[in-house]
Amino acid sequence: MADAFPNPLNHRSRFTAFGRFVSAVLWLVILGLGMGCRGYRLGPTNPELTDGRSIQVQFFENRTIEPGLPEALNQALRQELQRDGSYRLRTGNDSDVLVRGAITGFERRPLAFQPTDVITVTDYELRLTAQLTAIERLSGRVLVERKLTGRTSIRLGNDLPSAERQALPLLAEDWARQAAAALTEGGW
Repeated sequence: MADAFPNPLNHRSRFTAFGRFVSAVLWLVILGLGMGCRGYRLGPTNPELTDGRSIQVQFFENRTIEPGLPEALNQALRQELQRDGSYRLRTGNDSDVLVRGAITGFERRPLAFQPTDVITVTDYELRLTAQLTAIERLSGRVLVERKLTGRTSIRLGNDLPSAERQALPLLAEDWARQAAAALTEGGW
């Protein structure tokens, strides 16, 4: 008869032991997530550098023979700064920080060749190198001065200039991501 009607106290003690175990595991997971995210910060990574400041991006000088690079680079940098939101983007001469630079290099390097013909290139890596300089307008102090290189790869079809023209926005975006990080994080 004792087996037909189990003791309710034993059932509760097993349930509470399982509940305590689940609760302990849940607290360990929450604690682990909390410890893993403790270094994460919302907003700019260097608020002393970006807090409430405005920025103006001047047209970059093109020291290469490749046309169209300054336009793509300036557009990508402005879009990245707007997306990041650490600075307020300005177009007039009333900004706190002035960004200027010079495009110093544009090169294409072969990445892959046709399997049957080791001379014919199928994929290229494009590299765009530009000097980035950020100056505090009032004091003239240089905040950031760095040479950055953007990269992207292209698959060569029948027309190399068309493939490069299509890849230019991607190349400029890669460079602009690095530039925006350098501007918001400051010197390393």
